[in-house]
Amino acid sequence: MPLSANNPDRKSWLHVDKNSDFPIQNIPFGVFLTRDDIITIGTRIGDTAIDLGALHQLGYFEGIPLTEDIFLQDTLNDFIADGRKTWRLVRNRIAEIFDSENTTLKNNKKNKEVVLFRLDEIEMQLPVHIGDYTDFYSSKEHATNVGTMFRDPDNALLPNWLHIPVGYHGRSSSIIPSGIPVHRPQGQTLPGDAKEPVFGPSKLVDFELEMAFITTDANDLGESIPIEEAEEYIFGLVLFNDWSARDIQKWEYVPLGPFLAKNFASSISPWIVTLDALEPYRVEGPKPIKPQLDYLQYKGKKSFDINLEVCIQPKGAKETVVSKSNFKYMYWNMAQQLTHHTVNGCPVNSGDMMGSGTISGPTPDSYGSMLELSWRGEKPLKMKDGTERKFINDHDTVIMRGFCEKDGTRIGFGEVSTKLLPVYKK
Repeated sequence: MPLSANNPDRKSWLHVDKNSDFPIQNIPFGVFLTRDDIITIGTRIGDTAIDLGALHQLGYFEGIPLTEDIFLQDTLNDFIADGRKTWRLVRNRIAEIFDSENTTLKNNKKNKEVVLFRLDEIEMQLPVHIGDYTDFYSSKEHATNVGTMFRDPDNALLPNWLHIPVGYHGRSSSIIPSGIPVHRPQGQTLPGDAKEPVFGPSKLVDFELEMAFITTDANDLGESIPIEEAEEYIFGLVLFNDWSARDIQKWEYVPLGPFLAKNFASSISPWIVTLDALEPYRVEGPKPIKPQLDYLQYKGKKSFDINLEVCIQPKGAKETVVSKSNFKYMYWNMAQQLTHHTVNGCPVNSGDMMGSGTISGPTPDSYGSMLELSWRGEKPLKMKDGTERKFINDHDTVIMRGFCEKDGTRIGFGEVSTKLLPVYKK
């Protein structure tokens, strides 16, 4: 099925700023609360939110096999479960409806009043019910940096790292949309040269620059997904800030890995950008350092050229860019991650979320966490207001942005913005 929605020459009759993340070639999917307090599934072109539930009720998706309530739900799970054929049909139709040459809706004032919303008239929600969440550890630069800090610099990567996409199962209940603040976590830490742990607030709260992909129903228990089919089950991507408490993590992670240091909060951008929209931005990934087993070997371009940045905004001050990275640096790609996740027969469901792991590039300004950027606090970062940061302070806001750009067309993710508040008190 052709991806007509990706036509770079297409223009919309809706206003789109030159540097907008959401031109008509994007057509992401999300869930929002309208000015009438109705939750609906929608999309966005420029700074206009579009109620897909209303569009469907008005007959604009005629000819596409959709249930009557497919867009009248509070999550995208059922729509995602319909599969890639449906996603493409809907996305292509939306592109047709809002094409500058199509006046059907453009000239229907009554319909536009119920379909179109300004961004200040809506409140974005979590786009999917996340049944399960897995976080990977797939950036060679990040794994090498962390291994260098905490182990032997000459053996920074553990023996398994170049053979498998290392991952762990996280906590889906604490995944939140952009704009929801996070409280500083408490837990056990082992300070300095102490021999016994203490309980209290984490002093080393950190962000992790990640992206996450959302899956559809993929396989039955016992069935694995071959790598050549893996992308058929990936709906799209979001920006992902996997908050971390490094002092809690250091004390607890042996022998079973991350627990309280990671499960207190993870923040995502609210618009899911489809894999189809990212098709023009495919690039080659890093070459394997060691031969990979047959089930992880792939053909073609499986990485994506997505520019990423992280900013820290102290309370009452301007934001400071602290990192510029790119999704293409990932050593293990999404197809490999999903294939490995299911090679043992683990079933994957609609709305499951897979975090990429911290995305760090080859240079110090492209590292994806404060742990690396400040090198364990040894090299504090200076903010525009003159203050310094080793890790994240209370009332700081961490903002992540991402976009692709090629031949004059820009496809972006908007942002995920989260403020860190002090320890929660009743």
